[in-house]
Amino acid sequence: MTKIKAVFNWSGGKDSAHALWRALQSGRYEIVALLTTADRDTGRSTMHAIPEELLHAQAERIGIPLHIVRIPAEWGSDAYASAMRAAVEHFRAQGVTHFIFGDIHLHDVRRYREAQLAPYGLAVVEPLWDETSEQIIEGFLASGLRTVVVTTMADRLGAEAIGRELDAAFVASLPAGTDPNGENGEYHTFCYDGPIFRSPVPFRLGPPQRRSHDIRHDDGTVHTYTYWFAELEAAE
Repeated sequence: MTKIKAVFNWSGGKDSAHALWRALQSGRYEIVALLTTADRDTGRSTMHAIPEELLHAQAERIGIPLHIVRIPAEWGSDAYASAMRAAVEHFRAQGVTHFIFGDIHLHDVRRYREAQLAPYGLAVVEPLWDETSEQIIEGFLASGLRTVVVTTMADRLGAEAIGRELDAAFVASLPAGTDPNGENGEYHTFCYDGPIFRSPVPFRLGPPQRRSHDIRHDDGTVHTYTYWFAELEAAE
């Protein structure tokens, strides 16, 4: 059977790793690259602030080349769209027909992805799509993938969650009303080991730090988000 040539959109966290594992398990895809976006100035991924050195370490142990799209620090939707358009054209020229993502049930996000890729004749694949958060976290725990919590929303989880392994005990300890898969942004992770890796990715995690940032919405309102995070660094 001829495999479908695809690009996997890689964040470095649990859902991304879980979706990649499922895509590889299916045997349907020839994944030619892991595609990620990074801040051009800081050299860290725009999603989870993972240093490029660790992104490369993940990709090397997975055995799939990493393709980084670098975005300006003060990037907006136009800058992002322009950078991604160049990446899409690059991979389409190589015969790629599908882009794979680790989304779950954010329908507006999927519609956006499909609208952006359809003009290029590229299809969107979502291996985790439309399952419940409970089903997905159970599947993740059963997969053998290993991740560590690197960011939490301060109004949901405290600093003590930083550095914890995402396992059954962590899920059971989540406060009532918390999405077990962190779908509301309650926590984010870094994946460092498991069946998609040839060996564990060595890393260090700094002490928890508390920060806040403002998000301006389309209606002009501003919401302040406060979160705990720890700096990720490569380790030997």
